[in-house]
Amino acid sequence: MYFPDCCCHHPAFILPVNIMAEYFINKGVNKPAEFKGLQSQYLFIFAGGLLGTFVVFIVMYLAGINQWVCIFTGLALAFTVVWLTFSINRKFGRFGLMKLQATRTFPRRIINRKSILRLFTQKRKGKV
Repeated sequence: MYFPDCCCHHPAFILPVNIMAEYFINKGVNKPAEFKGLQSQYLFIFAGGLLGTFVVFIVMYLAGINQWVCIFTGLALAFTVVWLTFSINRKFGRFGLMKLQATRTFPRRIINRKSILRLFTQKRKGKV
Protein backbone atom coordinates (compact mmCIF):
# COMPACT_ATOMS: atom_id res chain seq x y z
CA MET A 1 0.00 0.00 0.00
CA TYR A 2 1.21 3.49 -0.78
CA PHE A 3 0.20 6.50 1.27
CA PRO A 4 1.53 9.86 0.16
CA ASP A 5 2.97 11.79 3.05
CA CYS A 6 2.38 15.53 2.75
CA CYS A 7 4.95 16.66 5.33
CA CYS A 8 7.96 14.69 3.99
CA HIS A 9 9.64 14.71 0.62
CA HIS A 10 9.96 10.92 0.38
CA PRO A 11 7.08 8.48 -0.08
CA ALA A 12 5.93 6.41 2.89
CA PHE A 13 5.26 2.75 2.28
CA ILE A 14 3.21 0.77 4.78
CA LEU A 15 3.14 -2.99 4.48
CA PRO A 16 -0.01 -4.78 5.56
CA VAL A 17 0.87 -6.98 8.54
CA ASN A 18 -1.48 -9.34 10.31
CA ILE A 19 -0.92 -8.23 13.89
CA MET A 20 -3.45 -10.43 15.64
CA ALA A 21 -2.93 -14.10 14.89
CA GLU A 22 -5.68 -16.59 15.56
CA TYR A 23 -5.01 -19.40 18.02
CA PHE A 24 -7.40 -22.29 18.50
CA ILE A 25 -7.60 -23.47 22.08
CA ASN A 26 -10.50 -25.95 22.23
CA LYS A 27 -10.78 -28.83 19.81
CA GLY A 28 -14.39 -29.74 20.48
CA VAL A 29 -17.00 -30.79 22.96
CA ASN A 30 -15.88 -32.99 25.88
CA LYS A 31 -12.23 -32.68 24.94
CA PRO A 32 -9.58 -31.06 27.12
CA ALA A 33 -8.31 -27.57 26.49
CA GLU A 34 -5.15 -27.82 24.43
CA PHE A 35 -2.79 -25.12 23.22
CA LYS A 36 0.30 -25.93 21.17
CA GLY A 37 0.36 -29.43 22.67
CA LEU A 38 -0.09 -28.39 26.32
CA GLN A 39 -3.10 -29.98 27.91
CA SER A 40 -5.41 -28.92 30.77
CA GLN A 41 -3.55 -28.09 34.00
CA TYR A 42 -0.23 -27.65 32.21
CA LEU A 43 -1.63 -24.49 30.61
CA PHE A 44 -2.00 -22.97 34.07
CA ILE A 45 1.48 -24.11 35.10
CA PHE A 46 2.90 -22.61 31.91
CA ALA A 47 1.10 -19.27 32.33
CA GLY A 48 1.94 -19.07 36.04
CA GLY A 49 5.59 -19.86 35.37
CA LEU A 50 5.91 -17.17 32.71
CA LEU A 51 4.09 -14.68 34.93
CA GLY A 52 6.46 -15.54 37.78
CA THR A 53 9.44 -15.07 35.47
CA PHE A 54 8.11 -11.65 34.48
CA VAL A 55 7.65 -10.65 38.14
CA VAL A 56 11.21 -11.77 38.97
CA PHE A 57 12.52 -9.74 36.02
CA ILE A 58 10.62 -6.62 37.13
CA VAL A 59 11.77 -6.95 40.75
CA MET A 60 15.39 -7.38 39.68
CA TYR A 61 15.17 -4.39 37.34
CA LEU A 62 13.56 -2.18 39.98
CA ALA A 63 16.18 -3.28 42.52
CA GLY A 64 18.83 -1.70 40.32
CA ILE A 65 20.54 -4.82 39.00
CA ASN A 66 22.31 -4.45 35.67
CA GLN A 67 19.91 -4.50 32.71
CA TRP A 68 21.73 -7.29 30.86
CA VAL A 69 21.83 -9.49 33.95
CA CYS A 70 18.06 -9.03 34.28
CA ILE A 71 17.48 -9.86 30.61
CA PHE A 72 19.64 -12.99 30.62
CA THR A 73 18.16 -14.19 33.91
CA GLY A 74 14.64 -13.62 32.59
CA LEU A 75 15.41 -15.46 29.35
CA ALA A 76 16.99 -18.37 31.24
CA LEU A 77 14.03 -18.63 33.60
CA ALA A 78 11.53 -18.41 30.73
CA PHE A 79 13.39 -21.11 28.79
CA THR A 80 13.44 -23.31 31.90
CA VAL A 81 9.70 -22.84 32.48
CA VAL A 82 8.89 -23.69 28.85
CA TRP A 83 11.18 -26.74 28.81
CA LEU A 84 9.97 -28.12 32.16
CA THR A 85 6.29 -27.59 31.34
CA PHE A 86 6.51 -29.37 28.00
CA SER A 87 8.62 -32.18 29.48
CA ILE A 88 6.18 -32.92 32.33
CA ASN A 89 3.30 -32.66 29.86
CA ARG A 90 5.00 -35.27 27.69
CA LYS A 91 5.91 -37.46 30.68
CA PHE A 92 2.67 -37.47 32.67
CA GLY A 93 -0.02 -36.68 30.11
CA ARG A 94 -3.47 -35.28 30.75
CA PHE A 95 -4.19 -36.78 34.19
CA GLY A 96 -0.62 -37.53 35.22
CA LEU A 97 -0.14 -34.82 37.81
CA MET A 98 -3.40 -35.74 39.51
CA LYS A 99 -2.31 -39.39 39.59
CA LEU A 100 1.07 -38.38 40.97
CA GLN A 101 -0.59 -36.35 43.70
CA ALA A 102 -2.94 -39.25 44.50
CA THR A 103 -0.04 -41.67 44.96
CA ARG A 104 1.38 -39.40 47.63
CA THR A 105 -1.82 -39.62 49.65
CA PHE A 106 -2.18 -43.39 49.13
CA PRO A 107 -0.98 -45.40 52.17
CA ARG A 108 2.25 -47.29 51.60
CA ARG A 109 1.46 -50.01 54.15
CA ILE A 110 -1.70 -51.41 55.59
CA ILE A 111 -1.37 -51.90 59.31
CA ASN A 112 -3.39 -54.65 60.91
CA ARG A 113 -3.37 -54.85 64.68
CA LYS A 114 -5.30 -58.11 64.94
CA SER A 115 -3.60 -61.42 65.60
CA ILE A 116 -2.83 -63.62 62.62
CA LEU A 117 -4.97 -66.47 63.96
CA ARG A 118 -7.98 -64.18 64.23
CA LEU A 119 -7.63 -63.21 60.55
CA PHE A 120 -8.15 -66.78 59.37
CA THR A 121 -10.90 -67.88 61.72
CA GLN A 122 -14.47 -66.84 61.24
CA LYS A 123 -16.99 -66.49 63.98
CA ARG A 124 -20.15 -68.42 63.48
CA LYS A 125 -23.29 -66.44 63.71
CA GLY A 126 -26.09 -67.61 65.97
CA LYS A 127 -28.44 -70.30 64.76
CA VAL A 128 -31.45 -69.08 62.90
